[in-house]
Amino acid sequence: MCGLVGFRTTAQSREVHEIALAMAKRIAHRGPDDSGVWVDQDASIALAHRRLSILDLSPAGHQPMVSSSGRWVIAYNGEIYSHLDLRKELEATGGAPAWRGHSDTETLLAGIEAWGVDATLKRCVGMFAFAAWDRAERCLWLARDRIGEKPLYYGWQGDAFLFGSELKALRAHPAFKANVDRGALALFLRHNYVPGPYSIHQGIFKLPAGTWLKLGAGQRDATPTVYWSLADVAERGTADSFLGSDAEAVDELARLLGKAVAGQCIADVPLGALLSGGIDSSLITALMQSQSARPIRTFTIGFSEKEYDEAGYAHAIAAHLGTEHTELFLSGNDAMGLIPK
Repeated sequence: MCGLVGFRTTAQSREVHEIALAMAKRIAHRGPDDSGVWVDQDASIALAHRRLSILDLSPAGHQPMVSSSGRWVIAYNGEIYSHLDLRKELEATGGAPAWRGHSDTETLLAGIEAWGVDATLKRCVGMFAFAAWDRAERCLWLARDRIGEKPLYYGWQGDAFLFGSELKALRAHPAFKANVDRGALALFLRHNYVPGPYSIHQGIFKLPAGTWLKLGAGQRDATPTVYWSLADVAERGTADSFLGSDAEAVDELARLLGKAVAGQCIADVPLGALLSGGIDSSLITALMQSQSARPIRTFTIGFSEKEYDEAGYAHAIAAHLGTEHTELFLSGNDAMGLIPK
């Protein structure tokens, strides 16, 4: 997991590296474990990365990462839960490189080389946003996961095309103009948030969930292309309804939920569950514990105001499942104290 930043610009190449570093520093909190900058001097493009190491903690997981052929370079934020399945598919079809490590970033790059960006995205199960530079065609690809769990902002500011996980990274670029989009401001006042694809700044947008965007050399306008649609999935499900019994439906739901939880438990660092005591977190925790040979770690945030506190329910679930449970109680004063930070 990481923060990604970058830009295409007409600036001199030696300036590009310094600017990318400055942008990455603004989102150091997203990735405190490692950082990197990659610059294509001929194309005046930079990719910068801040890493929170989850898979492959070795230098083989460092980003930005260059593909085995040298054609593709990627800065990637998130996790591909299906990446081991993708590796098996690549190996079975002869599309796998000589693996340097076991990170999902390397798997993603290998998929893009073998199948292309769109076909790889349709195979990916996970939460992610990435920027990939094609050195052969000299074009930039931006992509975001199906539901939009990971953020990605982009847009032109003068002669620079900026993109990143947070607006504060874009603000570090000298070309950035912090002009407020009055239409977006009106949307914020109406909805209490700025809905996509808009951002609070003029000319800067959120890449919609389930889309990719391709920007070629000399191109200023690009429209996001949909690779996955929830509406399409719902329509296909309606047209091809489950025909089994209620008991079979329960078994199939349990199988799918178990598979989903198992995929998200692949990590090279300790994992835990945030347990509220409600149905959703209790179910996920139960599935995690059922797949673990040792007690998993669970965490609950409690409150001194009894009408808001669910710590008792979480404690009961943790005791029933036999987890290693931790409780932390927060007060209103604690919350107020965090505001200056």
